[in-house]
Amino acid sequence: MQDIDWIILVATLAFIVIYGTYKTRGRRNVQDFLRGGNEAKWWTVGLSVMATQASAITFLSTPGQAFTSGMGFVQFYFGLPIAMVLICIFFIPIYHKLNVYTAYEYLESRFGIKTRSLAAILFLLQRGLSAGITIFAPSIILSAVLGWDLNTLNIIIGLLVVIYTVSGGTKAVTVTQKQQMAIIFLGMLVAFILIITYLPDDISFTKALDIAGASGKLDILDFSFDFENRYTIWSGLLGGTFLMLSYFGTDQSQVQRYLTGRNTREMQLGMIFNGLLKVPMQFFILLVGVMVFVFYQFNPTPVNFNPAAEQAVQGSTYEPEYSSLQGKLDELRSDKSDLSHSYVDAAGDPERQKMLREGLQRIKNEEETIREQARMVISQVDKNVETNDKDYVFIHFILHNLPKGFIGLLLAVILSAAMSSTASELNALATTTTIDIYKRSIEPGKDDAHYVGASKWFTLSWGILAVLIACTANLFDNLIQLVNIIGSLFYGTILGIFICAFFVKRIGGKAVFCAAILSELIVISLFTLDKLDLITLPYLWLNMVGCGCVFIIASLIQGTLPRKPEEPKIATVE
Repeated sequence: MQDIDWIILVATLAFIVIYGTYKTRGRRNVQDFLRGGNEAKWWTVGLSVMATQASAITFLSTPGQAFTSGMGFVQFYFGLPIAMVLICIFFIPIYHKLNVYTAYEYLESRFGIKTRSLAAILFLLQRGLSAGITIFAPSIILSAVLGWDLNTLNIIIGLLVVIYTVSGGTKAVTVTQKQQMAIIFLGMLVAFILIITYLPDDISFTKALDIAGASGKLDILDFSFDFENRYTIWSGLLGGTFLMLSYFGTDQSQVQRYLTGRNTREMQLGMIFNGLLKVPMQFFILLVGVMVFVFYQFNPTPVNFNPAAEQAVQGSTYEPEYSSLQGKLDELRSDKSDLSHSYVDAAGDPERQKMLREGLQRIKNEEETIREQARMVISQVDKNVETNDKDYVFIHFILHNLPKGFIGLLLAVILSAAMSSTASELNALATTTTIDIYKRSIEPGKDDAHYVGASKWFTLSWGILAVLIACTANLFDNLIQLVNIIGSLFYGTILGIFICAFFVKRIGGKAVFCAAILSELIVISLFTLDKLDLITLPYLWLNMVGCGCVFIIASLIQGTLPRKPEEPKIATVE
């Protein structure tokens, strides 16, 4: 990185932290600190909701996912618009009418304190784990840039986020997220344009799409019911809808974002805005990853994108073997380039294109074999070095190909996303801990200043825990999938509780509480069986399974209880 890149990067991040701290100074009451004073307009709500979900993981892992597996991941988001409409119709009016600070406050009025506490604890478990992963993602970036230890970077990034989150609470998170999203949109657009300009002169954007299609990267829709495939149109529309309903409708990190709206209408417009923009944004980010794939059809690639892997091998007895694998990959690049040029030149000749497509697929398979052999070599040198390099693909492209100044801008994009998402998570974790646990069951009846102070301490505590989790994290398959898997282990159960609360008056608190515990055990058991290859069940389906189990089991339990049902203390959805 050049001096100009450092200037742009540091200036951007410093502005966000200072601006958020300055704009929210003097927030002393609970209304201001936890709900931002209910001042946000619809576009602020929409951008804040979007920024919460668009973490550094989005801008690291999504291009890497597209580079490896193509555009099919976009099906994951097909349920989002459906979920947004349902949340606007049913969830938001109830939350606003009851004037709640957290989604789980509602559950006590409907089912009692045990169910409220259970839902809050399930949220704290999954979101606490996810917060650590969102800190780990930007550490990967800076580790690749600076060569610093990941744990040191986890601490630094966690500290930066905690500063303005503790200082200004929800308002600080909200006001900074508008600037962060502006930086994100600008940076990704610049990256896309630059990738296109870096392609060979005779390869237009249209021809680049043809090459990507020939390599299977543009296969978007999968109508199969094959559970071996995680992402199909059915898993997206069914499992994805349930996941999005729970994430945006019951996850406090999202609920807290739209509860800052001035009124119900502003909240609803903000969510619709998010629903309309989110899917195209994810499509675009995946397309950036596909274009990076096309770029590397004509340019050298490392045998492993993780810079720590190459550093580990250098000077070891395995260096000659690793270098030999790199040489084989370089030879394949020349063949890939020639076949790609021939493929686009053969437009109008289906038979020849079919033959060339088979050739590209053969090279792709050979390349993957070489990379797998390289991963084995790296593991023999140092088992602690991460060999899964999906999340390093985009950062490698940025660091080795972008001009001065743009590297700093793109790094600012990714780190801004990390800060916005992590701040939202810490803010939500602190709010839930303060309102649903501390204020309700430990220290009731204190004044606002006390609870604001408690919220700040809980923010700091969750920040420390998130850093500790980040220090023990690994890339799993890739980070974006890891976060969604963690969510899917809990979201279905939480959503099931809310569905029963909203729509089924006859079900009472005892039945729902027992059903939720049993359902969570079922979901964890099914996930474990899948990991052991005893069954095949993609993680998206766990959301629907968990929700369905809560409803069915609660109905059965309620049927065994005395006929006098527990009357809800507040109105449900009519």
